[in-house]
Amino acid sequence: MSQSSRIEWTEATWNPTVGCSKISAGCKHCYAESIANRLKAMGTPGYENGFKLTILPNRLDEPMRRKKPTVYFVNSMSDLFHKTVRDDYIDQVFDVIQHCPHHTFQVLTKRADRLASYFKHRMVPTNAWIGVSVEDREYGVPRIDCLRHVKARIRFLSVEPLLENLGRLDLNGIHWVIVGGESGPKARPMKVEWVESIQRQCEMQGVQFFFKQWGGWGADGKRRPKKANGRLLAGRTWDDMPTLSAHI
Repeated sequence: MSQSSRIEWTEATWNPTVGCSKISAGCKHCYAESIANRLKAMGTPGYENGFKLTILPNRLDEPMRRKKPTVYFVNSMSDLFHKTVRDDYIDQVFDVIQHCPHHTFQVLTKRADRLASYFKHRMVPTNAWIGVSVEDREYGVPRIDCLRHVKARIRFLSVEPLLENLGRLDLNGIHWVIVGGESGPKARPMKVEWVESIQRQCEMQGVQFFFKQWGGWGADGKRRPKKANGRLLAGRTWDDMPTLSAHI
């Protein structure tokens, strides 16, 4: 069933598929893989295959059964555009989204090429926010151009984990940028100047900026428990989010 979420930029998660496979540097310490393997060990329904991509059509109607308007992060435990998810199943997911106009759905992928190809001849529901992960220059930044070809009302970037200075970014057509450091015992550090550069570029280009977390390392570059690191950047929190009034 749908679950309430501790992710700061959403309200609940909906996972019509679970499991994934690693394709880029940001996947190295995947939080979803660790959770999936733990849930398998606990005997949790849906995770019998651990982190192997698994289609769960019995979960498709979950948002339709919830009357309260909710912001859903779609596939927090998977990637809807994984190569083993058939187009006709993705069609079913977006059909549910289309028939739940009282909800908002945030769809995030690292498979940006397939994302752009899928929507080349399809319409994006107005209540679907479409995003790509941008963890570094080699794998992440090129995904932004793919996203720009998708005619979504809201296009967003999840810059988490931020692994290096991304340099100059073209944010034309992007409405929202989320930035966060990596969590977990093997977390890679994130430098303050990398985050500040993105924040300044968002401000200059009129893009909403959301700072999620420092992760496993503090702003001072020292390893600390996650709860001690907080969400402060330049002495304040950054919780800006887009609205559905944004233009395509």
